[in-house]
Amino acid sequence: MIMNPLTSSLAEMAFKNKRVLVTGGLGFVGSNLARRLADAGAHLMLVDSLIPDYGGNLFNLDGYEQRVTVNIADVRDEYSMDYLVQGQDLLFNLAGQTSHLDSMRDPYTDLDINVRSQLSILEACRKKNPGIKIVYASTRQFYGKPDYLPVDERHLLHPTDVNGINKMAGEWYHIVYNNVYGIRATSLRLTNTYGPRMRVKDARQTFLGIWLKQVLSGEPIVVYGDGQQLRDFNYVDDVVEALLIAALDARADGQVYNLGSAEPPISLNDLAQLLIETNTAGEYRRIPFPHDRKAIDIGDYYADCSKIRRELGWIPQVPLAEGLRRSLDYFRRHLPYYR
Repeated sequence: MIMNPLTSSLAEMAFKNKRVLVTGGLGFVGSNLARRLADAGAHLMLVDSLIPDYGGNLFNLDGYEQRVTVNIADVRDEYSMDYLVQGQDLLFNLAGQTSHLDSMRDPYTDLDINVRSQLSILEACRKKNPGIKIVYASTRQFYGKPDYLPVDERHLLHPTDVNGINKMAGEWYHIVYNNVYGIRATSLRLTNTYGPRMRVKDARQTFLGIWLKQVLSGEPIVVYGDGQQLRDFNYVDDVVEALLIAALDARADGQVYNLGSAEPPISLNDLAQLLIETNTAGEYRRIPFPHDRKAIDIGDYYADCSKIRRELGWIPQVPLAEGLRRSLDYFRRHLPYYR
């Protein structure tokens, strides 16, 4: 097996005493990243608004509360961001509105968070800290319904919802500021990320979150449509690894990279069955697509992530079955904190 280049000892040397700002730091990916960086000896500032509809959860820092600094602030507040970016070596920009349905119901809020606030963050860096390195958490959503599979970075962008349009704009602001102002920035286009500390009380982050809650609560997993849609998945530890590698490698500056699985894509029916088997209990049922979801469904999707493998050496290490087992074990112990 080819191993990722960033071992624990290398991470400790690379990030020890680095000043790191993580927006969305109390959320799913942000908190997992923060724990890894704290273990590596970084000086961490986590920024999160803790707006209930989004993913921030103070319990995500359980056991690490004294090892990080938390600033409860909204990335839409440009004056706060002007102050917070000062003196930082790295910025992991993970704050965002991720719900596709919410973006259709309230497009202006999605615009503010995923576009205007991104521009404000970049302007704060340009004015107050132009030497910072930024890694931006983007999404596969703005590819829309694929023209071909697997989807590589050259695929046309034709988003199917407001969230996709706004995340696309947020990404390209980062690339423009890299190219024009020299603000080193990299964008990772995440696919379905799952694991401990994810939002499970609803489907605002990903449908797999609510599936975990359903199977652990003894409720049937609900699959929309015929269940034949194909998807790829990344366990959160692999996504954290990609973020760290992108932060360290100058070859990533100004680049966009797909994340994706090293395994074949899986249908939603087979995923539901695998989750039930891993849990040793449960059932699933298929129902017709609700109209609002069907209108923005992208059909089959799975990524070609060979570019990041080739250029940065990132290869996901956690198989889906193992990642589901770890996720179920975590939420069996801690589900009340995520309901």
